[in-house]
Amino acid sequence: MISNIPKIAIIIPKYGFIGGAENFATELTTRIAQSSHFKIHVYANKWQPPSGNITFHKVPIITFPKFLTTLSFAFFVRKKIVQENFDLIHTHDRIFRADIFTMHGIPHRLWVNEVRKKRMSLFDLGTEWVERKLVMNKKTKKFLAVSNLAKEKFLQEYPHIDPCLVEVIHPGVESTRFEGHNRRLCNEEIRKNFGMDSKDIIILFVSMNFHIKGLDRIILGLSKLRSKNTNEKYKLLIVGKDQVRRYKKMAHDLGVEENIIFSGPVQKNTLEKIYLTSNIFAMPSRFDTFGIATLEAMAASLPVIISSNVGAKDVVKENIDGFILRSDDPEEMAEKLTLLAVEKVRVSMGENARITSKNHSWEITVQKVLNVYGVACGQ
Repeated sequence: MISNIPKIAIIIPKYGFIGGAENFATELTTRIAQSSHFKIHVYANKWQPPSGNITFHKVPIITFPKFLTTLSFAFFVRKKIVQENFDLIHTHDRIFRADIFTMHGIPHRLWVNEVRKKRMSLFDLGTEWVERKLVMNKKTKKFLAVSNLAKEKFLQEYPHIDPCLVEVIHPGVESTRFEGHNRRLCNEEIRKNFGMDSKDIIILFVSMNFHIKGLDRIILGLSKLRSKNTNEKYKLLIVGKDQVRRYKKMAHDLGVEENIIFSGPVQKNTLEKIYLTSNIFAMPSRFDTFGIATLEAMAASLPVIISSNVGAKDVVKENIDGFILRSDDPEEMAEKLTLLAVEKVRVSMGENARITSKNHSWEITVQKVLNVYGVACGQ
């Protein structure tokens, strides 16, 4: 008997690894695969953990010379996919052809020129070429952007694309993720481990790219607070890894070295405890198409401070569950931190943030994507 269950191909170089796109694709695909509505095939170079509901296909990548990285992945995906008869191809990365393209970033040329402030390398030119092949392909039925910011930048680069073909579907968050922990016990454990006392106001920063995520802007904000001789004791807890020595020197020069703690990378369970222990989440990024850590912090009942260049501003209600910075002036950061130094304000906004996060669960995200699949498959 011939099955009428649609076959879906999911494309992403790394499945199940750390990263915004990787996390989005994994959470989404794993949940969809648990249903019996679609047969899911994942095409990736690496994956973890394996799933009994998903068929995985190994896709080679040539990483040397570097400019072949994107080109080779796209080439080998095309070569393997033509051997199958898929009802739908959904890619989370740049390949030559797909029915649906989820954009976790902005057009590559804009990323290099406007965000990184660099010239296009041979690798960048190759990546942009593959991207244009995908976008210009008439078989592409839908573009999914992770934020309105991502959609805006995409249409800026490709103004000929009908805006109706671009739909914003935010990443989700596991709304029950923190319910397995006792907040009081987490608070005692984390503060003891990092040498913080019960009166410290903990500002949490989570990133593997300190510059792009704006760590320097928080440090400068703390230095402004120090100059105002405030009585509050702030501790900036930095989770992740990057150029630690550079930022330690910056903090030392500004006189706020004792206010900063670098934890390095931590396990998922420890990060959850850190979220529950912290008081404020800050990510004044220079650019971030979404920033899933913002939504995770909100689910942990933290008020958030983000920049207007963070796509997660779509879900933040200004002055209700967080603040959106309008400039990179340290005075503005210091002002928001001062407002959140008041416990009653901080707790109230944190509770609002938790409620907001429930409207952005993975279940809601999955249903939106399934609706797109249904239309694309003619269901």
